[in-house]
Amino acid sequence: MEAVVAVVALLVVLFLVLGVYMTVKAVKAVKRGVDRTISEARRTVEDTTLRAKTFTPGAASELAQLRLSLRTSMRATQDVLRAGAVDDASLQESLGLFERLSAHGHELDDELRRLERDPDKAALAQRLPGLRERTEQITKAADSLRWAARDRARRFAEDDVDSLSTQIDMEAGALRHWTTEPAPERTPASWPEPTAEPGKTAEQTWPEPSEPERTSQEPTRPAITPPTPRPTYSWQKETRPESTT
Repeated sequence: MEAVVAVVALLVVLFLVLGVYMTVKAVKAVKRGVDRTISEARRTVEDTTLRAKTFTPGAASELAQLRLSLRTSMRATQDVLRAGAVDDASLQESLGLFERLSAHGHELDDELRRLERDPDKAALAQRLPGLRERTEQITKAADSLRWAARDRARRFAEDDVDSLSTQIDMEAGALRHWTTEPAPERTPASWPEPTAEPGKTAEQTWPEPSEPERTSQEPTRPAITPPTPRPTYSWQKETRPESTT
């Protein structure tokens, strides 16, 4: 009885622990979803604000354009590399390089954000060429990684399609095995009978009689002619019998 109680108590504890674990996991999943939603909403608001600033005159417009170009390039490259690294382990190294590049990109984006509120427009105008060069350098590197990953994925897809097409052709040939058998050779018996040339009457020939037929129709002759009686002639004298005395 005590053993049964202990087993039941153990099962209750296990169910409680499992329930707590599932609850904590669900809460974390909800929190990640909420954080993701908040981040996406914040990003959408920032992008919309930057697009609106691009229509304002002065250095603020160019700063907004630089931030938009930087954020768009880095976000697109991040999505491509993270999605590709799931199926292609070789992209892990590229993803590591992008993370290092991303640190410089965030640093530049924060600097551009601070300069948007800087009241010294003259100093800002002097710094714009350097900021533009840094933005172009980072976005060019990000674009290079992104297009290389896309080309790699496209190449793998083309190779897979080529290999699949070859296998399908082989399978189709195996299914149509009767079309690959050699055609039977034509024997003289299967050759067509010659036809008469136009304008000529075909001669009707009879087959030669076979040897038994030929011998049955012809009179049989003995191999050796039997001897016939020798004729007698008048000048030959008959032999007279000798007289006896």
